[in-house]
Amino acid sequence: MWPKLPQVYLQDSFRSRFIRMSMPAPPRLLDLAGQSLLRDQALAIAALEMLPMELFPPLFMAAFAGRHSETLKAMVQAWPFVCLPLGALMKEQQPHQETFQAALDGLDVLLSQEVRPRRWKLQVLDLRKNAHQDFWTVWSGTRASIYSLLEPEVAPPMRKRRKVEGCKPGPKPPLAPVEVLIDLCLKEGTLDESLAYLIQKVQQRKGLLHLCCKKLKIFAVSMQNIMKILKIIQLDSIQDLEVNCTWKLSILGKFAPHLGQMGNLRRLLLSHIHMSSHSTPVKEEQCVSQFTAQFLRLHHLEELYLDSISFLKDRLDQVLRCLKTPLETLSITNCLLSESDLTHLSQHLNVSQLKDLGLSGVNLTNMSPGPLRVLIERASATLQDLDLDECGIMDSQFTVILPALGRCSQLTTFSFCGNPISMAVLENLLRHTIGLSKLSHVLYPAPLESYEDVHGTLHLGRLAHLHARLKQMLQELGRPGMVWFSANPCPHCGDRTFYDPEPILCPCYMPA
Repeated sequence: MWPKLPQVYLQDSFRSRFIRMSMPAPPRLLDLAGQSLLRDQALAIAALEMLPMELFPPLFMAAFAGRHSETLKAMVQAWPFVCLPLGALMKEQQPHQETFQAALDGLDVLLSQEVRPRRWKLQVLDLRKNAHQDFWTVWSGTRASIYSLLEPEVAPPMRKRRKVEGCKPGPKPPLAPVEVLIDLCLKEGTLDESLAYLIQKVQQRKGLLHLCCKKLKIFAVSMQNIMKILKIIQLDSIQDLEVNCTWKLSILGKFAPHLGQMGNLRRLLLSHIHMSSHSTPVKEEQCVSQFTAQFLRLHHLEELYLDSISFLKDRLDQVLRCLKTPLETLSITNCLLSESDLTHLSQHLNVSQLKDLGLSGVNLTNMSPGPLRVLIERASATLQDLDLDECGIMDSQFTVILPALGRCSQLTTFSFCGNPISMAVLENLLRHTIGLSKLSHVLYPAPLESYEDVHGTLHLGRLAHLHARLKQMLQELGRPGMVWFSANPCPHCGDRTFYDPEPILCPCYMPA
C-alpha cells in the first residue's frame, strides 16, 4: 500500500502545478528570430530571396500583426506557395486597413512586372475568412492535406530547343491572371473601405486580376450598384447566390441575363419579387420568360429556394421545364400556387431525387391531396427533410398522404406546424412512420382537441396530456428516442410555444 502523503506536500504540489499552467509559454526561438529580422526592414526584404519556404508563413504572420507594410508588400511578391489564404489570417487578427492595402499593393506590383520574380508561384489570393482555417496554425506544412494544397507547383522539365535559322522567336504567352477569392454580401449604403480598394485594384489590372466570388448575397441595394459589382466579378465563379430584395418583376428581368452567365451556380435563393400594378400582361410574360430561360444555362443547379414570388401561380411548369438537372433541394415558400402547378410539380422529372422539399406557407386547403401524395411518393427513396408548415392541410387531405410518408425510408425531419390536424390523425401518422429508422424529429401542430375556443386559445393542460399520449405511444412502439414536439403560434404575438416535454412559453403566457 502506498504511503499517505502529507497535506502540506499536496498543497505545494498543486500550487506549483497551477502556477506552471497559468504562466504563458515562452516565445519560441523561431518567433524571436522573426521579430528581430522585422526590426530591420531592408534586411528583412533582402532576406526573402534566400528564405526557406517553410519560414514564410510565420514571418508573414509576424509582419501582418506588427503592421510592417513594406515587408508585407515584398512578401506577397515573393510568396512561394500557390495560394495565400489572407482571409483566414484577417479573421484571426482584425487587420488594420493599411495592412490589407499593403498586401494588395504587393500583388499589384507583381502584376505590373513584365518579367515575374524567379520564386513567384502565387496564383490565388484567398480573402474568404472561413477557408483554409488551419493553414496558419500548421504553417510548417507537417499536415499533408494543407501542404499539398499550398505547396509550390513542380515545374515541368526543360526541353532543349533546336536552333532554326531564320526563325524569329514567337510572341510571349500572356501572363496567367491571379485569382482573388472572396465572399460578398451587398447591402444598402456605401462599400466598406477594404472592398472599395480591392475593386479599384481589379479595375486597374483588368485581365490580370480576376475577382472570383463563390458566395454572393444581395440585400437592399440599388440595381446600379449591383451592376457595377457584377461587371468586375467572374460570374462563372459564383456557386451560391442569394437575392433578398423587394424587386419588381421588371427589375428581375434586367438582372436575368447576369444570372444566365453564372454557369457553375449550385444554389439559388430568390425572395420577394412582386408584379407592378402598371405592368401589362404582355410585359409581365416577357419578364417571366426572360427569367426562366436562364435556367437552361444553369447545368449544375442543385438547390432552388423561391420565397414570396408573386408570378409563380400557373407558371411553375414554365420554371421546371427549363431546369437542366435534377434538384436535391426545392423550397417554394409563401407563394400562391394553383392545383395545376402542384400537378406539374409532382410529374416533373427533376423532383425524383429530392432530398429536401419545402412548401411552407403554400395554401393547399382547397386542393386535391393527390398531387402532393404523388410528389412525396416519387421522392420517397431520397427525401430527407420535408416541411409542410402553414399549408392549411386538413385531416382528410393528410390521411391521403400518410401512406406516401410511410415509404420515405431516408426521412430524418418532418415539420407540419400550423395545420388543423386532429389527435386521431396524429396517432395515425405515428403508426405510419414508426418504421422509418432514420426519422428522428417530428414537429407537429397542437391537435384541434387542445384548443379552448375558435379564436385559437391553447389549453396548455390538454396539450400536455395529448403530448404525453404521443410520448407513451413512442415508448410502447419501441421508438423512445424519436423526438416529437409541437410548435404553435401564439394568437396574441405570433411567437411559437414549443412543447417537449414542458412548454417553452412566449411572454403572453407568463404571469405578470
